[in-house]
Amino acid sequence: MNTSFLTRYRPAVEHYAPIATGLPAELKISDGPNGLETYYAPFEHINHSAKLVICGITPGKQQAELALLEASKHLKQGMSDEEACKAAKNTGSFAGAMRSNLTKMLDHIGMAQHLGISNCAELFTTRRDLVHYTSALRYPVFKNGENYSGSSAMVNTPYLRDQSITYITEEQEALPEALWLPLGSAVITLFEFLVREGVIADSRVLSGMPHASGANAERIAYFLGTKQKDQLSNKVNADTIDDGRSRLLKKLSLQ
Repeated sequence: MNTSFLTRYRPAVEHYAPIATGLPAELKISDGPNGLETYYAPFEHINHSAKLVICGITPGKQQAELALLEASKHLKQGMSDEEACKAAKNTGSFAGAMRSNLTKMLDHIGMAQHLGISNCAELFTTRRDLVHYTSALRYPVFKNGENYSGSSAMVNTPYLRDQSITYITEEQEALPEALWLPLGSAVITLFEFLVREGVIADSRVLSGMPHASGANAERIAYFLGTKQKDQLSNKVNADTIDDGRSRLLKKLSLQ
């Protein structure tokens, strides 16, 4: 594992303390256009035994704080950079309603059977070895001081596009057999671009699942079949969800 960033930012990580807004200036990696900034937090660990990669957009401030605090604790205990990065990466991945929704949708498309486990809740407990959590933008990106949410399209913004290509290329080469599950429209759009560019094979990308956020409850319910089409609000495009579900089921059946 490349821990060069942690080596570079080790003093700031070891003595990290949360601040009210954003992350400390000592952890800034770079400035981008239109209020974009990238900061360091220890998310470079790769789980080489993973069969499934779940990819969000970028770590938010809260997740970055948890990772930094965990890494700081381990470094102060005299652990290696690699051990500190691994411990940090395992903190706070997809908690609460998001974890529950993700588990249900993965089970619904047959991921548990594909992985040879009883249900996908095990990915967060006893079978963490089977899953790798990552982000299209590995290190925390903020826009005007707020968590970046995709408002500046990654594909059309070289500052973001170059980061995503660099780190996703590294991770998919380290996990050549793993399937990738992009979460959210911005990440799905990025992966469509990466497939066209030959960075990753389309057969390894499982696009079509609604974002697992608790705010997306209606789309998730329809995806799972617990809400009928005639009960949906006009905010939900049932055909898009149907198409996504069908593509996921077909692609997973071919693995």
